[in-house]
Amino acid sequence: MSTIKEKLEKKELDTLRSDAAKSIYAKRKREEEPSDLRTEFQRDRDRILHSKSFRRLKHKTQVFLSPFDDHFRTRLTHTLEVSQIARTMARALDLNEDLVEAISLGHDLGHTPFGHCGESVLNELVSTGFHHNVQSVRVVEVLEDMNLCTETIDGILTHTWGYKPKTAEAQIVQYADKIAYINHDIEDSIRAGIITEEDLPDECKRYFSSKPSQRLSKMIYAVVNNSIDSDKVSMDEECWEYTKILREWMFENIYTDSPAKLEEGKAKHIVKTLYEYYTDYLKEYCDDDKKIERLVTDYISGMTDQYAIEKYKEKFIPKPLNTQTKDENFLKILYSINNE
Repeated sequence: MSTIKEKLEKKELDTLRSDAAKSIYAKRKREEEPSDLRTEFQRDRDRILHSKSFRRLKHKTQVFLSPFDDHFRTRLTHTLEVSQIARTMARALDLNEDLVEAISLGHDLGHTPFGHCGESVLNELVSTGFHHNVQSVRVVEVLEDMNLCTETIDGILTHTWGYKPKTAEAQIVQYADKIAYINHDIEDSIRAGIITEEDLPDECKRYFSSKPSQRLSKMIYAVVNNSIDSDKVSMDEECWEYTKILREWMFENIYTDSPAKLEEGKAKHIVKTLYEYYTDYLKEYCDDDKKIERLVTDYISGMTDQYAIEKYKEKFIPKPLNTQTKDENFLKILYSINNE
């Protein structure tokens, strides 16, 4: 009698297109006893979902640093939106939805506190540079040792531009990541009062419409329709050109110089100061500079915004002397009352 896992694997073979990743062929660095209930890519998804690094994403910046308003995106909600968009496209294209979900949930696990400004500080300080996609792979391979499938790890590494994914599923996540952050960062910037929908480039408003849901849908359809009869996943050229115009406009007006960036100098100072503090601290116990750099990089990059701020306060903000008030008089009064 077939197990549930075997039935799911057969369903993939029967229904997914020929270039889709099949979980029955998935490989791990270390062999494990198979699950009777879940495919290998489903197991990857679950391991990421239950990891400590995934939970920490809820307190890591997307664009707006430590927002008081709960409706702004964090790195966690960004990750969930990437997953939803990627799964929609994978399902429409008969690709492996479980692999796409695993890659999406794991793609930002190595991101620093304070978003890309934190990443830029570490990139300057670390001798070999720092890139969150590479750190995300280190998180799943070393720091939490999840023993994920090679296809999942490849997708996590290659979710940023400049890398060539080995699977169509990883190509989907590349596009889903861009589609998600362009659209939700516009929405958050409007919520923050930095821009209005009318401020967006006129040609983009005409092409995508002024309705956020229609803009998002058009980008998704442009990937799906252009990839149905193709051996690779891509957005049609016209939509991609307008998407790039919108992305460049966001860099000029939101990501680079806007009220959203006013606190970045303080955030960069926190990351740099903590990095230097822990580097000097470890030199008292270790004379291997490479090991020290690795340990400090792992520690700092794993911090949430809140944890980094609290550690900075702990190390560099003076605290009042902790004195205890004496309760003798109170106890004397209590004793006298009891003996009346």
